[in-house]
Amino acid sequence: MKHTVHHVQLANGAQGLFVNVPHASVMTCEINFRAGEYLVDPNKWEVPHLMEHVLLGANEMIPRARDFQAELEKNGAYSNASTGVYDITYEVECADFEWDRVISLLLVAVSRPLFLEEEFQAEFGNVQEEMASRANQHFRRLSLEMRDAFGLLVKTDTERLELMNNVGLQDIIDHHAMTHITPNMRFIVAGDLSASRRTALEKMFANIELPNNGRRFALPAERPKSLQKPVYVHNDTVENLYFYLDTFMKRRLTDPETDALNLVNTMLTETLYSKILGRAREHGLVYGMNSGLNQTRDVSNWWFGAQVSDKNAPALLDVIVDEITQLIAGHISDDDLTATKQYALGRFQRSAQTVGGTSSGYSQRYFFEDVIENYDQIPDRIRAVTRDDMVAVARGMFQDDVWGFGVLGACGEQFAEQLHQQLEPLWQKAS
Repeated sequence: MKHTVHHVQLANGAQGLFVNVPHASVMTCEINFRAGEYLVDPNKWEVPHLMEHVLLGANEMIPRARDFQAELEKNGAYSNASTGVYDITYEVECADFEWDRVISLLLVAVSRPLFLEEEFQAEFGNVQEEMASRANQHFRRLSLEMRDAFGLLVKTDTERLELMNNVGLQDIIDHHAMTHITPNMRFIVAGDLSASRRTALEKMFANIELPNNGRRFALPAERPKSLQKPVYVHNDTVENLYFYLDTFMKRRLTDPETDALNLVNTMLTETLYSKILGRAREHGLVYGMNSGLNQTRDVSNWWFGAQVSDKNAPALLDVIVDEITQLIAGHISDDDLTATKQYALGRFQRSAQTVGGTSSGYSQRYFFEDVIENYDQIPDRIRAVTRDDMVAVARGMFQDDVWGFGVLGACGEQFAEQLHQQLEPLWQKAS
């Protein structure tokens, strides 16, 4: 969608983006605080998550959670919140005609919660149910076990359930007071934002009733260690197996490197004709497969994952090893390069069809590192990636020899170790 971006830095220390999408019929708002689990005592890991649940409830304006939600959503507005290791984000989306009412309600909820004991007890039970259901998600379970083995900041859902009893109401009150301060706040509002609306929004955020002392909390240092053996999570109820493969670079990727690795990722797994997934499906080895890249403050991570039968797993890993080996040896055809770029350009256009999609194009980097993505330049950045760029970044992701492999299923540790050994040559060939 055609849009313009205005960055604002308020006197109270808060910063944000106003994304003007002319004639949009909806408005979205996200408010972010560095307030995740890395800031609490590990024995009270669930404090931020419980706080997020209770916060969008009773407040000084509407002193009952259900009444607040009814008022916020009465014209079809949507609200939600999410908690991670690093931050908490609150969001609303509403019809254009009620933007001021809905955003005002969100600001009241964030800044003036009542934190009632009865609502804390209710949400305590809801979070227990949420954690129990998450523990049944096999990919999530394996991912958390692997992050823990790498030495990253994480707790498994089972651990989180056990630690919940260490958290009391005062803990979440204290966490709110520590983290919900205006210098630690970032926001993005997207919609039909005329100059007068931007002025009104600036005033709303400038007058939010939060302390203006302190600073934006720094991100934690995380240095993963290489795993010498596979992470094996036994589960007799799983007929096939789930696996993840992770490899790390000991620094953050540059923007051109990120563009190149995103294209590599597309070429290998993101379409039914891709080099790995397409070839595997052609031989009936796997129904679906995913891969992606993540970056923390200090490292970059490239991962692959799939659900596959025990009998097909060795052949699928052979395909993965063969295609990545060819890639890091420089074997990318002109046709593959052109097709990959065309797909990436089309996907980028589709991602910006809605106000929410356009806003999301800015939120990840802005909330993580205060970087404002230049949306208009992304197509040119995609076109500028060369074959050598793709080969170099793919090779670089294996050169630091920090990696790990994990399996969830009933295949046994010995079989998991055999699969692990199949993958080892990738790091030898890239060195």
